[in-house]
Amino acid sequence: MTDLLTAALQAAGRGWPVFVLGRSKRPVANCEPCRQAAETGSDHDPASCGHLTCHGFYAATTDPDRVAAIVAAVPRGQLAVRSGAVSGLVVVDVDPAHGGDSSLSDLMTARLVPRTLHVHTGSGGLHLYYRHPGQHLPSRPMPHRAGIDIKADGGYVVLPPSIHHRTHRPYQWGTTARDLVEMPPALVTACQPAPAVSSPLAGLPTIRQGGGISHPSKLLAAHLDAVRRAPEGRRRNTLYGAARGVARLVAAGAIDHTDAVAALTDVGHLAQQSDREIRAAITGGFRDEGIAAA
Repeated sequence: MTDLLTAALQAAGRGWPVFVLGRSKRPVANCEPCRQAAETGSDHDPASCGHLTCHGFYAATTDPDRVAAIVAAVPRGQLAVRSGAVSGLVVVDVDPAHGGDSSLSDLMTARLVPRTLHVHTGSGGLHLYYRHPGQHLPSRPMPHRAGIDIKADGGYVVLPPSIHHRTHRPYQWGTTARDLVEMPPALVTACQPAPAVSSPLAGLPTIRQGGGISHPSKLLAAHLDAVRRAPEGRRRNTLYGAARGVARLVAAGAIDHTDAVAALTDVGHLAQQSDREIRAAITGGFRDEGIAAA
């Protein structure tokens, strides 16, 4: 039995859903139907796809046979665990390259990060593992703490004994604390996102009349507001639909191409979409309206 498989089965035995990334920490390439769905922003549901390695953490499982099949399919990949309520884990991800050490020192001084199960990453960082508090906690950069990300609902982290793709150093479990401890309430509060901006409609780009579109400024505002108000699980598809609508405004000459992409990107960030998800939605929406996204 390989070290990777042994570690994967041990993690699954703890109730942690695991999956395998490619050697460069990227999700393993999806099958063609899944790729097409991702590009077009269709209603393909990654959670029910069922393919062995598709959709990153949506392939995560605790089933020993499926774990073994995933490792066999990607034997040189990186082992990862899905964080959040599904695994009962929240991971404080400290990245020294972006100021994480200083931020961690501040958190320790404030007694927000008790000693707990932890991993020394292959890039010289640190993963602090805590029990999930039971309330929704999104994966995102920690507010006002440079170099610290919170890996919780909707996230994942790499597990030992994976080898970092750039440094070629292994991820290793720390030896000074082996117990998984509760998150202090103050840490839970510190991890919560800042209050959402009430509306992305201030400062809209210049809109020109014409092109057969009535009230193009109101139409643009409606598309952007739909993304802002979209519920979790529908935001990517809503952004794709908005991109198609905004692309039609570009085609009609009502808005500059650059301004259109910028407005969609801004509202995508407000909807807590990643840069990759935003690019895919805009590219797919513009392409399907016959317009290049860049």
